[in-house]
Amino acid sequence: MNEIALKIPRLTLTEFVELCHVNQNLRLEMTATGEVIIMPPTYSWTGKQNSGLTAQLWNWNDRTNSGIVFDSSTGFTLPNGAVRSPDAAWVSTAQWENLTDEQKHEEFSPLAPAFVVELRSISDSIEKLREKMQEYLNNGVLLGWLLDSKTKRVEIYRSGEAVEQLEAPTALSGETILPGFVLNLQKVW
Repeated sequence: MNEIALKIPRLTLTEFVELCHVNQNLRLEMTATGEVIIMPPTYSWTGKQNSGLTAQLWNWNDRTNSGIVFDSSTGFTLPNGAVRSPDAAWVSTAQWENLTDEQKHEEFSPLAPAFVVELRSISDSIEKLREKMQEYLNNGVLLGWLLDSKTKRVEIYRSGEAVEQLEAPTALSGETILPGFVLNLQKVW
């Protein structure tokens, strides 16, 4: 199933948070233009893939203790006002420590993660995911991966650089953003 975008009058962040509280069984995002997007649950295979991805990122971070790892249910308020939930995200310790306790515990944290991953499920539009990846970069994300499980193609998004496309790689490097992190794609595909 594809995501559903509701065209309603632009919501404030407070109104969006209220909508989320009233509809806790729904996974919602809000675009910078005020569209509310309802994200359906993932199919089992996509959930398996996402778990393999998040587990590897978490294990690396546990060894390095360099930041915080977030799963696909986490919302971030980007500088443009959008509230987005990447499939996996990493925030440096410095970014996290700049937040107040309220921003850490009671809000969609107002920051762009340093690193994000979007995993394309069978029903996702590649064009919409590419737009989302560009939005992440435009709002301060330093490194992003778009993993297309349909084609086993990877698109690497780096701040200030052209998108790099890889055909069926077996591993990805976290480069200077996630030093020493290597994602084994055989555990994801």
